[in-house]
Amino acid sequence: MRWLAWLLVPIAVAAADWPQFRGPNGSGVSRSKGLPERFDARKNLVWRTALPAGHSSPVFTAEHIFVTAFEGKVLQTLCLDRKSGRILWRRQAPRDRQEAFQETNGPASPSPVTDGVNAYVFFGDFGLLSYGPDGTERWRLPMGPFNNPNGHGSSPILADGKLVLICDQDTGSYLLAVDLTSGRVIWKTMRPECTRGYATPAVYRPKRGPAELIVPGSFELASYAVETGQKLWWVSGLAWQPKTVPIVDHDRIIVNGWEIGGGGKAVAFAEALAAYDKDHDGKLSRSEMAASRNAEWFADNDLNHDGYIDEREWGFYQALNTADNCLIAIRGGGRGDVTKSHVLWRYRKALPNTSSPLLYQGVIYLVRDGIFTSLNPDNGEIFKQGRLTGALGRYWSSPVAADGKLFIVSEDGKVVVMQAAPDWDILAINNLDEDVFATPAILDGRIYVRTRGALYCFANGGRKNTD
Repeated sequence: MRWLAWLLVPIAVAAADWPQFRGPNGSGVSRSKGLPERFDARKNLVWRTALPAGHSSPVFTAEHIFVTAFEGKVLQTLCLDRKSGRILWRRQAPRDRQEAFQETNGPASPSPVTDGVNAYVFFGDFGLLSYGPDGTERWRLPMGPFNNPNGHGSSPILADGKLVLICDQDTGSYLLAVDLTSGRVIWKTMRPECTRGYATPAVYRPKRGPAELIVPGSFELASYAVETGQKLWWVSGLAWQPKTVPIVDHDRIIVNGWEIGGGGKAVAFAEALAAYDKDHDGKLSRSEMAASRNAEWFADNDLNHDGYIDEREWGFYQALNTADNCLIAIRGGGRGDVTKSHVLWRYRKALPNTSSPLLYQGVIYLVRDGIFTSLNPDNGEIFKQGRLTGALGRYWSSPVAADGKLFIVSEDGKVVVMQAAPDWDILAINNLDEDVFATPAILDGRIYVRTRGALYCFANGGRKNTD
């Protein structure tokens, strides 16, 4: 009867309504109504629960909330009661290693995912674990160590009875699918063309053909069959270090990528060897590159950390120089390289680094360091672009939407509530006075915001409960 259990998973997930990072298929869109416009530590507060540090965003079942966190060297998964915010249990993950991470990242950045009953979590310092609703460990899958100098950011998702995770890194990148019940690896597809990345995949279901995973990677967006992990099609000419979730809008796919690089050109590897390879060993050492104008890039290009630049690593440097930072719209489908046949448009101004784009009520929204942009999804043309006066800080959190409103949270805890429209307008700016890196969740007339030190629940007429 295993097939019956698998069929029940989508029903449970639908009931949860916000089962993964950014909700249904990573869209950031909720059907909830009656959300508050103005709220803070006193106004329209339902509850506030203190939490350990962590950048992961909350996910929900009908009764529970799951988040991950860390205290000192301890990695944790926490389960909260959805009504009261009370912590029901917390479980510690093994941590035999501590990998490096960038200062705005952390060891608990990937968000959990739930099938409506169980929780599935990923820590770069261990791997995957699953817990039942009472906190019982169901299985564990040790993974790594990983070669990602900034730490991990990709969140797992569920797709057709499989737990799927992008594991992009400077060497040995791969896409993984595991069984929900046992944690057994179903398939593992290597991605040798990709280096470090932090994106979360989305699911695309074409009118004909198998369900697909849409996977952003360094310099390339690719599609893989959910069932087998086979690479189906790809589009090249994208940015390095992708961090966002793709938008799947029927047969149109929209993905954002911005990072350093682009605007230049590197010579072929043979020319570099002729110019700098003094000992003629077929690779370039740090001392050989010292006199080159490329010397400052040596550490980033030495992907395997062996003290040399080889042909693969020089190819990465070439790709980095010609990377295209853009928001790109692609027609789904096709097979093989569809760069020339399926790209609909590209947009290149005021692009977010980490914050994912939002498509809501026929408009695309982007936020970057206090600059807010609305775009036409049919052609990428700007409807309106302007400053979020009163909330001009950095934005790591991604926009979410419901009830005709947009909710965007800055790093310094300003929650901007906006009227969703091509000619958008600010309705309110709420100040939580705490740093925010996680993305809000919206369901059942409530908005949940995780700050550096707590999880807040807001609703119209909320009652104050800060236990």
